[in-house]
Amino acid sequence: RTAGPRVLLAADTIVALDGDILGKPASREHALSMLRRLAGQTHEVISAVCLLGPQGEEILFHDVSRVGFAPWPDAVLAAYAATGEPDDKAGAYAIQGQGAVLVERVTGSWSTVVGLPVSRLAQEMLRRGWLVPVRREAAI
Repeated sequence: RTAGPRVLLAADTIVALDGDILGKPASREHALSMLRRLAGQTHEVISAVCLLGPQGEEILFHDVSRVGFAPWPDAVLAAYAATGEPDDKAGAYAIQGQGAVLVERVTGSWSTVVGLPVSRLAQEMLRRGWLVPVRREAAI
């Protein structure tokens, strides 16, 4: 482990469809209702990030990806909702889990859909010297 600048990171994600924000479902029935709305549609996933740098610098940014769901039958959506995975997920699905099967396509960053736009985060940190690539020589 190498010492470097301490950076505080906070991030959150929302799902938007037709001008509505789909937050975390309040119940399994609510999750199923959200999944029914998303089925066969394309929605936006917006992940916002706040970085607090070592000198108190505040960096704010967001990234948007578009996600298309296949038009799944109700039985598939109900089975997924019953797994409990959607319970604490914006839009009632987790692309990094079983919910991946629901997704037909992603335009933009997959990591934004997961909840942290990793490439953009690395770019912002590199630009400020808070992340420094280290090259290690291969052992012979």
